[in-house]
This record gives sequence, structure tokens and C-alpha cells, in this order.
Amino acid sequence: MAKTYATGKRKSAIAKVWLTPGSGEITVNGKSLDEWLGGHEALKTLVQLPLKATKQQTSVNIEARAFGGGYSAQADAVKLGITKALVAYDEGFRKIVKPLGLLTRDPRKVERKKPGKKKARRSPQFSKR
Repeated sequence: MAKTYATGKRKSAIAKVWLTPGSGEITVNGKSLDEWLGGHEALKTLVQLPLKATKQQTSVNIEARAFGGGYSAQADAVKLGITKALVAYDEGFRKIVKPLGLLTRDPRKVERKKPGKKKARRSPQFSKR
């Protein structure tokens, strides 16, 4: 089976993910998952969630490139990319990941600053007298 490609997005982060049959290695930006995320155990489990749900931890290799945003948004983008790549690899995985909400992109973005306000919603301090 050839490489399967998918992209994942979250806020301003984008992840390009390639899935190949293999031994279960996850590489992001040329580093292992532990090296890339350091001590963020919660984010590591989040990235591995689609693989655990489909029981593919030891049968596919993941190679990803993540850029833009912060490490949390990048981890979420990689998770979505892995999920989409798994569904493209085997359409049967859709029934497993769809009910878990793993195929849904998080639509939240940073709200723009409005004129007359200090931030997006924060108004200048009001003084009655």
C-alpha cells in the first residue's frame, strides 16, 4: 500500500500527514512524538487517540509536518490529519472515528479587534464622573 496523505487544521496551525504501513512510529517535524511534545502527556495521548480508537498503534507509521500556531493547536491539527488519513486508508474506520467526533474540525478562531475597543470585546474603562 502506498502513502496516504491528509491535512488537518486548527486555529492558524496546519498539519500535513502521511500514513504508511509500518511498525507504529510517529514522526512530527523530523522528531519523535516524545521529542516534539516534550512533557505534554495530555497532548501526546490526544495525538494518539485516532490510532488507539482504530487499534492501529503498531500497524501504521505516521510522518507529519506541522507549522503555524502553538504546540497545542499543532497537536490538534496533527490529530485531525491522522484521523483523515486513516479514513482515506480504510473507509471502514469512519464508523469508529465519526461518533467520537474526531473527524470534526474545531471551527473556533481568534476574534478580530473592533474599533473603539481595547481588544475584541474589552471596552475602555468607564468613568461616570
